[in-house]
Formats: sequence, structure tokens, C-alpha cells
Amino acid sequence: MRTYELMIITNGGLDDAAVQGVIERFTKLIADQGGSVDKVDHWGKRQFAYEIQHMTEGYYTVIDVQIGTEGLQELDRQLGIADEVVRHKIIRPAARVKKP
Repeated sequence: MRTYELMIITNGGLDDAAVQGVIERFTKLIADQGGSVDKVDHWGKRQFAYEIQHMTEGYYTVIDVQIGTEGLQELDRQLGIADEVVRHKIIRPAARVKKP
């Protein structure tokens, strides 16, 4: 299991309850794939720098997860086909080291 950072941008036309439902659906998928969610950080509704799929704003959420390779591939596939998700990005962050 490796640590990843997942950013999800959901449709700006959704209400807060619908956005929360989307995030819960994907956190449940992570758990079903044998992973764990370390932290969920809601950034709220933000303006896009440019228009994406005829939208100008969306809800940003960053999720820190630990998941295996097969689970990550399934998560990426599900995010790619979800209608509510405008964009998503999964990165493997550098090791976090505290400075003295």
C-alpha cells in the first residue's frame, strides 16, 4: 500500500449535499478496494482559470489515501466515468519531512 493524494473537482452546478454524496461514494470505493482514507480536505467552490465542459466553477476536494495498485486502477477508472466529476488527478506526494 502506498500513499496518494487525490484531487477531485465536481460539477459546480451541484448542491453541497450532492457533492458530499459523491465524495462519500468514492471514499467507500477506496475502503472496498482495501485502502484507507487518511484525510479529506474540502476546498469549496472555486472559479476555473478557463472554461471546462462549458462550466466556469467547481467544487474542489483533496483526499489523502493509502491504497494498493489494483485498487488505485479501479478508483481511477470509476472517477473517469463519473458524470459528476469534472476532473481528477492522483499523485504520489514526496515524503513529508519536518524541518528542525
